[in-house]
Amino acid sequence: MPEGDTVRQAANRLHRALAGTVLTRSDLRVPRFATADLTGRTVLDVTPRGKHLLTRVEGGLTLHSHLRMDGSWRVYANGQRWTGGPAHQIRAILGNTDRTAVGYRLPVLELLRTTDEDRVVGHLGPDLLGPDWDPSLAMANLLRDPALPLGEALLDQRNLAGIGNVYKSELCFLLGVTPWLPVGELPAERAAQLLRLARKLLEYNRDRPVRSTTGRRDPNLFVYGRAARPCLRCRAAVHRADQGDRSRERPTYWCPICQQGPAPAPGS
Repeated sequence: MPEGDTVRQAANRLHRALAGTVLTRSDLRVPRFATADLTGRTVLDVTPRGKHLLTRVEGGLTLHSHLRMDGSWRVYANGQRWTGGPAHQIRAILGNTDRTAVGYRLPVLELLRTTDEDRVVGHLGPDLLGPDWDPSLAMANLLRDPALPLGEALLDQRNLAGIGNVYKSELCFLLGVTPWLPVGELPAERAAQLLRLARKLLEYNRDRPVRSTTGRRDPNLFVYGRAARPCLRCRAAVHRADQGDRSRERPTYWCPICQQGPAPAPGS
């Protein structure tokens, strides 16, 4: 599941493959930009911002993409078979004389002026892996609505950028509180740990092919994806529920013994 660390990895792959080269192939398979042609332009850089990707090309243009739940960018040597999914899932193709980047299942893909990037990422809070990281501002953002459940506050990219469902669940487990605890009720000593731990986890995983919060490869996560399986600490069964307004899937995992605070009834 793409979060701040995996999006940064995708940006690094795209940057290595495309930056400083002239595009010899350009195909944007979304109706609004289907006629746009970037061939002949040099790719300047590929920059991650939270869970967004900004591919900047000469002429003052930026290709903005967001991976959300299952989008991906794959890079192939020219002549190599593409393996990211069926052809109808391809939303973008950018290629040069050596490499081709293929965007699969991209729910957000738009071409805009580079000077207009704030329109799509200007609302984001400090990026946990970015040069703008500011823990004081991030904490102030989180506490703007002290009644909001911690898990929802962490997912709100306007507070801080880069956390998704996996890190939300894992951070709450490591802090010993449920994702439904109002953020304003987070004990002071745990609030002090929250952002240090969040940044530590993302930095630890920023270059790892398999994300780990346990420090091991197997099991690599404490609670996420472990519904009905034993907690790695107390052996109680891990619970799962969706969190939020159900406008999108927000799978949330927690241990009912190791984590204190409100939580939905089992099966709800």
